[in-house]
Amino acid sequence: MKTKTQRAVNSGGTAMKAGARIEERQLDNGLKVLLVERHLDPVVAVMVWYKIGARNESEREAGVSHFLEHMMFKGSEKFGKGAIDLVTTQLGGSNNAFTSSDHTAYWFELASDRWEKALEIEADRMRGLLLDPTEYEAEKQVVLEELAMGQDDPWRSLNELVQTALFPRHPYRRPVIGYPDTLKGLKVEDMRDYYARFYHPGNATLVIAGDVEPDEAFALVRKHFGSIPTGVPYSEADTWRPAATEPAGEQRVSMRWPDGGKRLCIGWPSAAVGSAEDYALDLISMLLSGGRMSRLHRNVVLEKGLATSASTQNDARVEQGAFWLFAECAVDTEPAALEAAVDAEIARLCDEVVSEKELSRAKRMLAAGEAYESETVSDLAEEIGEYATDANWRVALHTMEHIQNTSAAFVRETARKLLVPARRVVGWSTPRDDAEAKAHVKSKRKVRNKVPRKAPGKLVRKAQPKPRRKRA
Repeated sequence: MKTKTQRAVNSGGTAMKAGARIEERQLDNGLKVLLVERHLDPVVAVMVWYKIGARNESEREAGVSHFLEHMMFKGSEKFGKGAIDLVTTQLGGSNNAFTSSDHTAYWFELASDRWEKALEIEADRMRGLLLDPTEYEAEKQVVLEELAMGQDDPWRSLNELVQTALFPRHPYRRPVIGYPDTLKGLKVEDMRDYYARFYHPGNATLVIAGDVEPDEAFALVRKHFGSIPTGVPYSEADTWRPAATEPAGEQRVSMRWPDGGKRLCIGWPSAAVGSAEDYALDLISMLLSGGRMSRLHRNVVLEKGLATSASTQNDARVEQGAFWLFAECAVDTEPAALEAAVDAEIARLCDEVVSEKELSRAKRMLAAGEAYESETVSDLAEEIGEYATDANWRVALHTMEHIQNTSAAFVRETARKLLVPARRVVGWSTPRDDAEAKAHVKSKRKVRNKVPRKAPGKLVRKAQPKPRRKRA
């Protein structure tokens, strides 16, 4: 006879994606389990997603989600400091973790004859994290150094300046890493409280993807996670925060940077994950900056020579996303000239219905990217887990269907609704002309000049690399 913690609830049925059979089950303690069966390679990816990120933090906790991600590798009841990376290496696998505004996730990729160790590790640190005060203070310095390094990046600094203005009262305005003052003031007791509130089965989704048999895999999940207490499931009502608001006209922000670069970052508040506008903005981003035939590259970079490069990103989030545009002036180009050229391309999207030929190209490129990003089980697990945490995992099954069904007229309607000057924040980083600035550049660092492909909204632990990220 099965015990209470052994009984499984098959609450979500099954589905197919990228040659994988996906099945949702749930333990009685609330842990949601997504079993993604695909036997192409003898590899298994294990990911644990916690529905907690920077937007859930209070003002005094800013940065705690990312800091806690670091501490999850610094010792639990069964695995001491450094043991997780050591064991992973000994098993020939890889692991890492990342934090965003909306979630925190931990992943392993291991051969299919040894992946159970990932479950043992994740179950142990879900409730058995030590949070040793000495290790806590040492790792705080690591995080503060990471923050300082980010402040040496002109694009990150400019993006954060724009983001602060874009979401003036909502937690989305804050960088995921937090601020020096909040991190320095954060006590180990504060992190213990945060960990106790949010790291438990009722607030987690476990994704197991690859060369597994669902029943056998779920039996191992019961073995390692079944006895962990439920915890109090997270509710959005538990953390009061102001709703994201509609901008009251265009805002402009600026900063000076000690090099010769003139950098543009424009942000518009956009759409939630999985909405119709989300798919339209994916297409708009591809039309504007997807490859050498895209509008910004062809018209602004190549033909007019006003920018060295330009990129856009549809950064959909749980409550309200952001649409980002980045560009850097070519030598001798004035900021006003580049901004006018960019504005003209945005205005075209609002005024004209894109041709079926151009829209079909954008759809084909998104479909190719979707296929490429489903090649590895780690990428497949990440896509499914991200949607499961931020919306519903079944949204991942129909992404391309929604994109293919998005009409040229709706693309224009979305641009007219969301990408208008009255809703945006325009940010410029321009040179400091004084001699001190030039000396600063020579003596201290080589400034990063490459236009980012995406806003720096996700922080990854600097330990072992992960193959690819879901969406560009």
